[in-house]
Amino acid sequence: MNRATNGARSDEKRAQYPRGARSSVAEVHRLSEERYRPGRRRTTAEPLSASWKPEPQLEQDPEQARKARAERGKARSVFKTYGWRVYVLPILLVITALVVFNTATSPPRQAAGAGAASAGGDAAPAESGPAEKPALPADLNVPTADLPDGGHYTEAGKGTWHVIPPTGDAGKRAGTAGKLYHYTIEVEDGVDPSDYSGDDSFAAAVEATLSSPQSWTGTGKVSLQRVGADYPSPDFRVRLTSPATTKQANLCGFDIKYPTSCYTRSYQRSVVINLARWVRAALAFNGDLGLYRQYAINHEVGHALGNGHVGCQDNGALAPVMMQQTFGVANDYVARLNAVDPYNSKAVPADHKVCRPNAWPVLNLGDTAPHN
Repeated sequence: MNRATNGARSDEKRAQYPRGARSSVAEVHRLSEERYRPGRRRTTAEPLSASWKPEPQLEQDPEQARKARAERGKARSVFKTYGWRVYVLPILLVITALVVFNTATSPPRQAAGAGAASAGGDAAPAESGPAEKPALPADLNVPTADLPDGGHYTEAGKGTWHVIPPTGDAGKRAGTAGKLYHYTIEVEDGVDPSDYSGDDSFAAAVEATLSSPQSWTGTGKVSLQRVGADYPSPDFRVRLTSPATTKQANLCGFDIKYPTSCYTRSYQRSVVINLARWVRAALAFNGDLGLYRQYAINHEVGHALGNGHVGCQDNGALAPVMMQQTFGVANDYVARLNAVDPYNSKAVPADHKVCRPNAWPVLNLGDTAPHN
């Protein structure tokens, strides 16, 4: 009975799993994986489930991917070749471009004394700074250009100036014709008043000189009027200045060994009167201190009014006021000093002419000296 039953069950199993249709757990798993492989069509009997082992996402545009890989390769090649320079060079290019743009759009600048100094002293007026000058010869010697012996003067002041206010009759207009120029009279701070007999003495000498009919008002081309510190913008400033300040601030005479006065348009239109010369004058004036001071004022104010340097016109005649008499009244001496000065190199010929000292633009009433 049992054998029959067992035999029947065996026959049922053979009918359920016929020969050639054997299956195993491994085979089942294989079929399951094949069924859920991405891209394989699902049959109606397959469950709706995601693959447990997803494939990487493919590139949408193979050509674009190729180009991207090529660009990355170039970048790596450039960096390998140039290293840190790849980052520094663009920054330097940007900085250079900014500097060039700033330089091109910025207004030109001048040193404090640009346009003021002259190798011949008593500087000529200039609209812009002079070109760079070569050094003067070491053995340059102009016998009449040395500072004479004399009284004491303050070597260095503070580099600032105070205006001496006009009082009483001071400040009256001198001259009735031509353009009216306003000017101040100033003294550098830190200068010992005893060197020049005080502010009032200096101011009186300047105003008396410029108010004289033998001065520039006598030419009939200009009028002059002194003003105080409250005047907004004077046409020029007459400033008594220490020797050190004239050189250290590059106002005038910084390229020669002889102390000198000058006019500098670029530094507040300053007529710079050198204190050393105010105290000791010049050798060509033979100790006539008053005549030299009148000359220094008229000569430098002449530059402020637009006049340039000239030489001795006639041998033995009075020198033109615009001749550089601080250094001598002989054309040969003045020409030697001017040889390396771009403003004055041709102003005075070395023609052996010698004049006599003169302080005035107008020699006699109605008669003007050859000042220009």
